[in-house]
Amino acid sequence: HGTKEDYELLAQLEHKYLETYPDRLLQAVRDLESSFSGYQVTRKEHSLQSATRAYRDGKDEEYVVACLLHDIGDVLAPHTHSEMVAAILRPYMSEKTCWIVKYHGLFQMYYYAHHYGEDRHARDRFKDHPWYDDCAEFCEKYDQNCFDPTYDSLPIEFFEPMVRKIFTAEPHIP
Repeated sequence: HGTKEDYELLAQLEHKYLETYPDRLLQAVRDLESSFSGYQVTRKEHSLQSATRAYRDGKDEEYVVACLLHDIGDVLAPHTHSEMVAAILRPYMSEKTCWIVKYHGLFQMYYYAHHYGEDRHARDRFKDHPWYDDCAEFCEKYDQNCFDPTYDSLPIEFFEPMVRKIFTAEPHIP
């Protein structure tokens, strides 16, 4: 039974809260430092390597930020992290970038599923999709190879202005 004034107050408070959204996303990357990892690098370092490689390859800011954030869902949604992160990106990024992030978990299985007796070619159900090759490239260049303990990653502070620019823009709700 809220009044118009109640909802106007809530809208003001939500606006202030959304101003800190980039801070929470950057913190989610930082929190990957202590998440599960049996790899030679932390999940945070993996994310920094992914973003750094994309940046050094000349990818645009949206793509670089998607690389930085692509695994932040691992903590809360270990089995569906790709879908979770795609939902986070959707109001701020292109449909193509969101599709790549949404399916990168499935496409990434190409590199390891056979070791578990699973189908490494499961991604091929999307073979005719216009962004199939883009997602395969994402996994090849900016995911599966980003566990290198000797790679010289840029610090998270380097990416902070990009995150702020993208996640303070007016969202486009599909």
